[in-house]
Amino acid sequence: MFYTLLFLLSGGQPKVGVDKGPIHLVEAGLVDQLKELGWNVKFDGHHQFEEISAASDPPIGILKNPRFVSRVSEGLAKVVGEHARSGEIPLTLGGDHSLAMGTISGTLSAHPDAVVVWVDAHADINTVETTTSGNIHGMPVAFLLGLGEKVPEFDWVKPVLTPSRIVYIGLRDIDAGEKRILKENGIKAFSMHEVDKYGIGKVVEMALDVVNPDRKLPIHLSFDVDALDPSVAPSTGTPKGHYICEAIYETGLLVALDLMEVNPTLEDEKSAVQTVNVGCSLVRAALGETLL
Repeated sequence: MFYTLLFLLSGGQPKVGVDKGPIHLVEAGLVDQLKELGWNVKFDGHHQFEEISAASDPPIGILKNPRFVSRVSEGLAKVVGEHARSGEIPLTLGGDHSLAMGTISGTLSAHPDAVVVWVDAHADINTVETTTSGNIHGMPVAFLLGLGEKVPEFDWVKPVLTPSRIVYIGLRDIDAGEKRILKENGIKAFSMHEVDKYGIGKVVEMALDVVNPDRKLPIHLSFDVDALDPSVAPSTGTPKGHYICEAIYETGLLVALDLMEVNPTLEDEKSAVQTVNVGCSLVRAALGETLL
């Protein structure tokens, strides 16, 4: 059994449309597709937090929409935690990746020994001191690790994650400050260089060896679709992403899944449909669908 959560949030980044991605996925039939795989899907609509307004949320220093992002993520942490503690697998469709502050906090409240496999083009580990944009979707991992200057609005985010329990796959766009943070904290990251050098199968095995060598710990998979950027790998990005999802499912250890940053509004109609279809197929792959 798992529980499908739709959280519509674009406050952590400036691009319009990323908050509509989850609706497109559901309208494309994702819930029924998962039922056809044999899952007992509990879905009660989307969580949009209409009572929270980003329009009246002035910056704190350089941070944009901090109160809005914090309140939505905190609400998500509570919902994910409740369902995870009930033995369900929360599937969160975002929305921008700042939501991972909530999803991972919720997962670790139920599975404190869980590890995180973060699939993304970006490390999202900027601190208050290193961010140059103030977009909080580039900062969730730093908050979860307790790095950098504290922001009172995010006091609810506890340092529940440790550097040895997160691994990155697919990085290709890392800020200078993030490179330093990764090195100083000994956080293992597999960039597209390693993917090209070793192949995605070997990289997934190496990534799991880093955070889960005995293959006994629960896994939270947080997947940002920009890891599949077609402008970088138009013919190979999607198969690599599907392989990651399938390999994590095959461990039998998946306890939570995020699919973030689906934004079909940035594309023409044909490409938008393709983006939504890819998003649905990634979720299906992470939940047991195979080619044969």
